[in-house]
Amino acid sequence: MYKRKRGLDTEQLQQLVRGQGKKFVRLEEGAALYSIGLNTFREIARDAGAIYRVKRIVLVNTEKIDEFLETFREEDW
Repeated sequence: MYKRKRGLDTEQLQQLVRGQGKKFVRLEEGAALYSIGLNTFREIARDAGAIYRVKRIVLVNTEKIDEFLETFREEDW
């Protein structure tokens, strides 16, 4: 019987994404990567137009998420 592999831990995921090794992440990975809740990440991904559905898998483009989040940047902080 096969066991399902566990996902990458947050540190490994950050290294892959920031090192341009992984452009797309699953919802759970993205929520861990950005340190926010799953529903909040799903909402941000939807608003950013970063969700891709491939058969039964939902992938999120981290580049689009980063661009979307930059629009909320405040200069005075």
